[in-house]
Amino acid sequence: MSRANTDICSVELAGVLDNRFRRLFQNPQKILSPYLKEGETALDVGCGPGFFTLDMAKLVGETGRVIGADLQEGMLSIVSKKIKGTVLENRIILHKCGQDKIGLTEKVDFVLMFYMVHEVPNKNSLFSEIAKLLNPNGKVLLVEPPIHVSRAAFEETLQIARSCGLKVISRPKMFPDKVAVLSI
Repeated sequence: MSRANTDICSVELAGVLDNRFRRLFQNPQKILSPYLKEGETALDVGCGPGFFTLDMAKLVGETGRVIGADLQEGMLSIVSKKIKGTVLENRIILHKCGQDKIGLTEKVDFVLMFYMVHEVPNKNSLFSEIAKLLNPNGKVLLVEPPIHVSRAAFEETLQIARSCGLKVISRPKMFPDKVAVLSI
């Protein structure tokens, strides 16, 4: 059992995570479109207020699904309010993670872990679970922020992912972030 992580971004800061200004620098469609196809099932781990979740649902189309998973019920509530009464409501499933695990069994084609792995106390458990959820041709987009994660810490994270059965298949540039695409 891992300790509770007090370093997670609180619900009170949700507006900082989802705003027009951020979209200028981190355009979800541009970031995600190389990895998502219509009809796929995608998982947004640590979805927060849905900054990427809604765009993921647009990219997977009517026949795809997105699982927005977060530790905080308040973040999931924000996403729920955004999609209520829209076509995206049928494409997005909201899931509350446990303190120590995501808690899903459904296989997915794509996993987004954007600016959240550094908040996870037990990275071995996280990457082991991701490896079990990922379909054989599935991909994981791992992005960590430059301020919170040093180059050495990111390389250590990638080593943990490798030890859990994931391999680094590319290192796309997304200045100033640290980025890797993983697969099983």
